[in-house]
Amino acid sequence: MTTPATTATREADADWLAPTATGPLDATVEVPGSKSLTNRYLVLAALASGPGRLRGALRSRDTELMAAALATLGTRLTDDARTDATAAGADPDWLITPAPLRGPATIDCGLAGTVMRFLPAVAALADGPIRFDGDEGARVRPMGPVLTALRALGVSITESGAVGHLPFTVTGRGSVRGGAVDVDASASSQFVSGLLLAAARFEQGLTVRHIGATLPSLPHIDMTVQLLRDAGVTVDDSRPAIWRVAPGPIAARDVRVEPDLSNAGPFLAAALIAGGTVRVPGWPATTTQPGALLPQILERMGATTRLDGDVLTVTGTGVVHGLDLDLHAAGELAPTLAALAALGDSPTRLRGIAHLRGHETDRLAALAIEITRLGGQVEQTADGLVITPRPLHAATMRTYHDHRMATAGALLGLRIPGLLVENVATTAKTLPDFPGLWRRMLAR
Repeated sequence: MTTPATTATREADADWLAPTATGPLDATVEVPGSKSLTNRYLVLAALASGPGRLRGALRSRDTELMAAALATLGTRLTDDARTDATAAGADPDWLITPAPLRGPATIDCGLAGTVMRFLPAVAALADGPIRFDGDEGARVRPMGPVLTALRALGVSITESGAVGHLPFTVTGRGSVRGGAVDVDASASSQFVSGLLLAAARFEQGLTVRHIGATLPSLPHIDMTVQLLRDAGVTVDDSRPAIWRVAPGPIAARDVRVEPDLSNAGPFLAAALIAGGTVRVPGWPATTTQPGALLPQILERMGATTRLDGDVLTVTGTGVVHGLDLDLHAAGELAPTLAALAALGDSPTRLRGIAHLRGHETDRLAALAIEITRLGGQVEQTADGLVITPRPLHAATMRTYHDHRMATAGALLGLRIPGLLVENVATTAKTLPDFPGLWRRMLAR
């Protein structure tokens, strides 16, 4: 986590001039696969009973870090370029062949929460020491709950930095007995998902009990549970905030990754700001992705939406309405909605997102500081933001190495000529070639 108080070191050519909309949009945007799904599928494939195939996977920094980490532990991952999709210009499939997990090894987590929080339980199944570290900003992201839970299960963990943070070493013995464990996932649902993903490989399976006051991003846990069930794992989630994973094999599968609905958010939101229509194909009829909440939220903010088959169409008039919104289940949408709110016709309150203080940056503080820098009025509350629209002006919007801060800046730039976005390349974390996709949307 990079704090907003940090003075970022920037090169002049890292600042990106955000394009301004010159008229209503009429664009179709092909959004790459979901990061959340891709990294969960990769973990389950590495722990499966045989080789699997992953189609339509996101190829970004976070997913490449996950693939590299699993390869470091012994999993074999290869590209299959002999597919029709590849011939059409898409990324090749990933072929994943499980193997005994081994150490010693070092895992580079980058800034990927899914890598640093999903893989310690996997590393506990390895034979040997596995060291975890990442970018400087990753060293302040909380890790304590998952480390405490693994220690309670008898896993040896040595911390070489600040307590409850990277870097640390998990020394596996080739197996984990399992049983039951309490975890406080108030800061991130990833602590629960990370334990559940490996639990079927524990000798006794695992019961995870959440003991915190709040549980953010519950749809991401639902996503984990559904993928486990799809792979033949028995999961009992009949009791609130308690999950029981039975021991057993994880089926090898051939699966396709859905588009990343949260990454579709900035493109769909652009229709509200610029007016006109943006379409995203591949929108699933049913999904566990939190981004599925976008259509109803955008309608409340002034859009009309329509799902024709698998194509979601969002149309706006250039008018954005303020709203009072509990985002507890989908906090990752907050930067997109905050940018919309700053251009609204009335104040907006975003609630239930205190956990965003522990993401790539303290997103609440970052959004407040940067929108204020542009002339807006933003107040931080205990669990969110109050955004009161004010006339905005051009400046450099800092991103704090946070991909969603960069896409929020691009949205604001649609209405603010001359706005610069610092380090737009950080969007490659989950959305390769975001600037190119953005320009093509505006050119249509």
